[in-house]
Amino acid sequence: MAFGFATAAVFVGWYGPLQVLLARQAEGVDGAGKEAVLALVAAAGALGSMVANPVWGALSDRSGRRLPWVLGGAVAGAGGLVLLGTATSTAGMVAGWVGVQVALNAPFAALSAVIPDQVPENRRGTVGGWFGLAQTVGIMAGTGLALVGGTVLSGYLACAAAVALGVVPFTILAKEKVPSRQSTKVKKTPDFRWAWVTRFLINLGNAIALLYLLYYLKDEVRVADPDAGVFLLTAIYAVALLSTVVAGGALSDRLGRRRVFVCAAGLVMAVAAVLLAVWSTWTGAITAAVVLGVGFGAYTSVDFALVTEVLPTAADRGKDLGVINVANTLPQVLAPVVAAPLVALGGYPVLYMVAAVVGVAGSVLVFRIKTVR
Repeated sequence: MAFGFATAAVFVGWYGPLQVLLARQAEGVDGAGKEAVLALVAAAGALGSMVANPVWGALSDRSGRRLPWVLGGAVAGAGGLVLLGTATSTAGMVAGWVGVQVALNAPFAALSAVIPDQVPENRRGTVGGWFGLAQTVGIMAGTGLALVGGTVLSGYLACAAAVALGVVPFTILAKEKVPSRQSTKVKKTPDFRWAWVTRFLINLGNAIALLYLLYYLKDEVRVADPDAGVFLLTAIYAVALLSTVVAGGALSDRLGRRRVFVCAAGLVMAVAAVLLAVWSTWTGAITAAVVLGVGFGAYTSVDFALVTEVLPTAADRGKDLGVINVANTLPQVLAPVVAAPLVALGGYPVLYMVAAVVGVAGSVLVFRIKTVR
């Protein structure tokens, strides 16, 4: 339970800004160029995250501790959110969001490594499901907290409080069980690289699709209250995810198979992107949220379990999971580069069709992994 609270807290700190606050802030900084401002801020933050995650993971490996990195990173991240809430320029937003991303990757890197530290391989699908569930709770809570008080600053303050308080129970109650640095067992296979490529492509497809969700609802679907629309879609997505995130991981454990679940889940997520491309209505957006939640639920739990089974060495789990997590953050750097010209040249239908194609490519390539069934 405490582990779930800590995980959710980190995702509150990320997704309150990503789902609502950064977009609203960008619009206040430059209403006419809001897409470009948001793209720059999101890309800079993702770049900071991409560098920070493996570094924090390696430091937690070498220190033989996970808990100090969880607490210290969360406190620093909460402070960064408060400062970000006061930014009134593009430069201020970039600096603040990079700081938040760098700080919050410390607890995320440590929390990710706790599962392979303490959970046997044949139960990691189930535990990965609970890990994914906690992330979803954090995304939903962050979106809701971002709307507290009605102002950008009040939203940031609410998210900061949740981040700082949410990790406290875990750091008090959890026990350390970090592998010895003397571990010599090393897996020398290309599967680690293929796991990275698969995750990168599926996450790139999602990042392309979700970056401009607020603007899609406002400008394409023409929802009267796009902020509330984002929150409602997030809630619908979360409920749909609940139907598969734990069940998918548990079924994967029972059958002893990972790849087919990852492939199927990725294809379902690609269908959600196609729906957004061809059905630009509020009903279409709701349907896509349901489909995306069903697919991403199974993907989150099973892909995490798969990745933990191809890590090169137990002694470097934190660092290696950090490298894998680059496949989550690098798409956030590249998505603005890809998405902005796609929207400018072909509009949202082209944007979402490209997202679907990229996701399908990642889904199929999972079968290049040979040492996991």
